[in-house]
Amino acid sequence: MNLKETLNKHNFKFKNKFGQNFITDGNLLQKIVDAGEVGPDDVVIEVGPGAATLTKALAQHAKAVIAIEIDTDLIPIIEETMEGFDNFYLVQGDALDMNLDELIVEKLGAPHRCKVVANLPYYITTPLVMHFLEQGFSIDRIVIMVQKEVAERFAAQPGKKDYGAITVSLNYYGAVRNAFIVPRHMFVPQPDVDSAVVDIKPWVEKPIVAQDEDLFHKVVKAAFGQRRKTLNNALKVLGYDNAIIQEAMAQCGIEGTRRGETLSVAEFVALSDAIGQRIE
Repeated sequence: MNLKETLNKHNFKFKNKFGQNFITDGNLLQKIVDAGEVGPDDVVIEVGPGAATLTKALAQHAKAVIAIEIDTDLIPIIEETMEGFDNFYLVQGDALDMNLDELIVEKLGAPHRCKVVANLPYYITTPLVMHFLEQGFSIDRIVIMVQKEVAERFAAQPGKKDYGAITVSLNYYGAVRNAFIVPRHMFVPQPDVDSAVVDIKPWVEKPIVAQDEDLFHKVVKAAFGQRRKTLNNALKVLGYDNAIIQEAMAQCGIEGTRRGETLSVAEFVALSDAIGQRIE
């Protein structure tokens, strides 16, 4: 039974609010599994399994697959597709509300590091990835399908037009690279844009650590709040005395006439640390 027949059998209707686009190409499924280097020792967390096409490919290689699906209408389809796999666990709910480490203990009976491999719903991509990274879950790898333009933003270099606050934040938590492009015709229904698979390797130990991560994120957000503004103007929204900002930039050797998109992760960390030293 092919994907279309399975969906028709269960009278499934695609829901725009969940950004549902299912993968149909077997070679692409294997390519995603290979990108995550999924093997017999791996516990994989999948978010948004959809019709479980990727889930099945993952379960054929992994020690265990825990799939989190928010759409209750998909549960019988997933259960039918995954029938016979004793290394598969299905959880209905919102991944943004879940602690992955606790979920693994609940399903497997013991702690285990994991890999996140998923064709993520586009609407949830950024908040979900940041949730996984900021919470410090025991994740070795995040391999996700996202919109091509989002992938370009994730992996952009300083000074490029795609470089933004999310680029800085992601690269603070791990090494990011774009693995490969996925044409839109490989999905059902076909989305309006092409996609890309992004490979994120969270740092075992961060090479650069901000003294106050909340302040670091505030500085980054302020710097990109209005991209055309220089740091002299953009950082005013932080609400600190201008002398503090100017002294902090001078300490870091950062000219106030620069724009946020030109600063590296290391420069943002240094700047937030310098500001933090003056507001304690």
